[in-house]
Amino acid sequence: MHPIRIQYRIMDSLDLHTATLLSGEFFARDTVTVARELLGKVLLSRTGDTVTGGRIVETEAYLGADDPGSHAATKGITARNAVMYGPPGRAYVYFTYGNHHMLNLVTEAEGVAGAVLIRAIEPQAGIAVMTARREGRPLARLCDGPGKLASALGVTLADNGVAIGEGRIDVLDAPKVGEPVGTSGRVGLSEGHDLPLRFYLEDNGYVSKGRTGPRPRKAAGPDGKVKA
Repeated sequence: MHPIRIQYRIMDSLDLHTATLLSGEFFARDTVTVARELLGKVLLSRTGDTVTGGRIVETEAYLGADDPGSHAATKGITARNAVMYGPPGRAYVYFTYGNHHMLNLVTEAEGVAGAVLIRAIEPQAGIAVMTARREGRPLARLCDGPGKLASALGVTLADNGVAIGEGRIDVLDAPKVGEPVGTSGRVGLSEGHDLPLRFYLEDNGYVSKGRTGPRPRKAAGPDGKVKA
């Protein structure tokens, strides 16, 4: 395990000299529990000596084969979803919509599918770097969505399957959140959007503006065809 070298102040309540990485045991639990308890933890990404990241403020839980919104809702393990089956405490990264990477953290005992999608963080480290990666977006819009935060953190498919703390992605323990935690259905799914598996810090300005419910259908043009 690499030493943590942080050059930025993250939180008044978190002493980075004594901060600890979340262990594999933290992730080797029920996915819903992990999704809730990740709120307030600190997600960091390192590229050389550059550290970017912040406080997790929104997550979504994705379960096994019985969850219609999960990549594990298949007839078994596939090349795409294999990382979801463990070991726990690894990054599960995939590319979607042709231009977005999505960062998930693998949960459950090895052999059981589960992962938590990190939907939003409150930017606190390497803000200038994240702003450049996000082409000058304002602070509140840097990481308020899973594709946005992956871009801001420089997450790529090279991070897929790498254990937390052994590659570029770290998740640091932090005091339990004191803010109210909201629950809702998940965002942007065709199926399984109604399950109450999205968790977020209420009244936090860095939570995504994504709307829960079914993915909206694109309107047909004058010729009756739907554009891709």
